[in-house]
Amino acid sequence: MADQSFLSSVQHFFDRAVKHLDLPEGLSERIAQCNSTYTVRFGVKLRGRIHSFQGWRSVHSEHIEPVKGGIRYALGADQSEVEALASLMSLKCALVNVPFGGSKGALAIDPSAWTEDELERITRRFTQELARRDLLHPGRNVPAPDMGTSEREMAWMADEYRRIGASDAMNQNACVTGKPVLRGGIEGRVEATGRGLQYALRAYLSHPDTPPVAGRKTLEGLTVVVQGFGNVGYHAAKFLMQDGCRIVGIVEHDIAIFSNDGFDIEQVAAFRDETGSVNGYPGATCVPSNEGLTYKAADILIPAAMENAITTQNCENIDYKLIVEAANGPVTAEAEECLNRRGIEILPDLYVNAGGVVVSYFEWVKNITHLPFGLMDRRQNIRSGTAVVSAIEECTGRQLPEGQRTLIARDGREIDVVRSGLEEVMTEAFDDIMKRLKTLDKANIRTAAYVVTIARITEFYRAIGL
Repeated sequence: MADQSFLSSVQHFFDRAVKHLDLPEGLSERIAQCNSTYTVRFGVKLRGRIHSFQGWRSVHSEHIEPVKGGIRYALGADQSEVEALASLMSLKCALVNVPFGGSKGALAIDPSAWTEDELERITRRFTQELARRDLLHPGRNVPAPDMGTSEREMAWMADEYRRIGASDAMNQNACVTGKPVLRGGIEGRVEATGRGLQYALRAYLSHPDTPPVAGRKTLEGLTVVVQGFGNVGYHAAKFLMQDGCRIVGIVEHDIAIFSNDGFDIEQVAAFRDETGSVNGYPGATCVPSNEGLTYKAADILIPAAMENAITTQNCENIDYKLIVEAANGPVTAEAEECLNRRGIEILPDLYVNAGGVVVSYFEWVKNITHLPFGLMDRRQNIRSGTAVVSAIEECTGRQLPEGQRTLIARDGREIDVVRSGLEEVMTEAFDDIMKRLKTLDKANIRTAAYVVTIARITEFYRAIGL
């Protein structure tokens, strides 16, 4: 039997969760449906001729505004994929209690086929098309980076939005998130999804109701395979390595590399940046990319690439104890049944990769308030910390080691505030999932997460009279 599409899998998970809730008739259908999807087509004169481009922006739910969701640049993007991602964004925001509705966008384009100047012109034209329909607006619809886009594209979009004067000048910078720090962004946004994954794994392992992974309740010593070595995969691998994990495999689109000793992630990244690929990395065993997920057993798999990476075609042959969904929809609904039957646990995408939208919310708040995080109490924190150090040293009659002195008396930089806030959100969200899981019969973590988020959206709808 063929696996369901990404959109069908999301709908399947949604329908399964709804069975655990007593919703008013018709409300589940209202929550599940995308409110609107806009198709935009525009032309840009490049290389001596007019090239036509097609893009989409889907608004899943406006139960709370603004709506939020990334814009991806991918040649294979289509309306179905965008709508599935938009619905997942609504659920994700509700799960982590971020006050956004869900949206998503895409432009059917291969970014590598165009020069930077050409890509900027295309992005600015796309921005104009979105802005004139209020699909780019600090109070209604706030995009962010996604696959194929980065802070560079967000800077172009924000600047074009400012140039066309589509909103009040005070809050124009809040029209997108994921911008460079010098252009109104926030420290920690680039690493946010990978950092959120680290906090999600810590929350999972430290929770009293979750089983150990390979006999461990900490990350120290666990083996990890990462599929996708882009921004999310790189940062996730880097942070898990810092926590004591051994990254034994990296699966890319063109090749997969493995090492029993584990990789130094910074060295692999430097090699890839220099050569354009991880292929040929010194000391690594190279295998074809399509064999990467089934080549080697490990404790944890982190699929951080595309949706539908694990299907009925390979689910019986992979050998991991825990799958942590860094990408959106990497495990199909049919494959999940296979994995659950085999005792393989899944930490679901709508929880694991929510770090990006959490820190995007922090950036949006920073743009709206025009106040950098940590500014108001930084000096006070230093003074308080210094006083604590002095009191401890006076009471004990000895000087604290320099590392402890620095830790206690340090100032609260923006990056520290962002990481602290992100860790708190991810930890609380997992606690909410596990509390709900206890009340459900024959359910897994994904179902519990969906139940939590659908229940919250239901309360929003009830509050406005639906």
